[in-house]
Amino acid sequence: MQVALSKRCIAEFFGTFWLIFGGCGAAVLAAAYPSLGIGFVGVSLAFGLTVLTMAYAIGHISGCHLNPAVTLGLVAGKRFPAKEALPYWIAQVLGGIAAAWVLYVIAAGKPGFVAGGFASNGYGLNSPGGYGLAACLLAEVVLTFFFLVVIMGSTDQRAAKGFAPLAIGLCLTLIHLIGIPVTNLSVNPARSTGPALVAAATGSSWAVEQLWLFWLAPLVGGALAGFFYNTVLGERIAPPVAEEPVTFAAKS
Repeated sequence: MQVALSKRCIAEFFGTFWLIFGGCGAAVLAAAYPSLGIGFVGVSLAFGLTVLTMAYAIGHISGCHLNPAVTLGLVAGKRFPAKEALPYWIAQVLGGIAAAWVLYVIAAGKPGFVAGGFASNGYGLNSPGGYGLAACLLAEVVLTFFFLVVIMGSTDQRAAKGFAPLAIGLCLTLIHLIGIPVTNLSVNPARSTGPALVAAATGSSWAVEQLWLFWLAPLVGGALAGFFYNTVLGERIAPPVAEEPVTFAAKS
């Protein structure tokens, strides 16, 4: 029995909240903590663990997309109905915004706290490593593409059962290890939107000005991966041969 769309959207809201609160929270609160900071590796693990834990918590309810690029990729791969993509997107973005503001309220409780970029994604001067627009665009497309390939492959009916959350969580950890120095890594428009809005509201307008790339690139990468997996790697099963010809009249 399929879960009602409203309940699935609520699950997506809270799942995305956990992703942004956990991943960006690790970046804002713990990455550079004096002498005990968790650094890039710790932040990468935090993002992977949020997806891993939510996949087991809500995967059976909403599919645990937590990401507009994932939803679009599954639509392109014919794994998810296009008519339900927009409600998922809305829930995911609202969850990301809510998480970013809750995180800001917590972070601002420390005397002298300055939000700055607030774990936002950026290119050029706002890239952690100073990478240019073209490099950041390509990195986000490629990393999102492979993230979706892992998602679709690990959830394929032919794949080993029960291990998909592990594969997906570890993949997200890996792509963060690769991409944090380049763009602070997005691969998720909802993840980028929440922190960018907080940064803009607290004085760093560049995050919103550059947000377009972190919608465009993940959506392109996700859509390409969904189409690729469905057309190239997906299983093609021939329809069963009916004993008698089936006509439209017989179906009515």
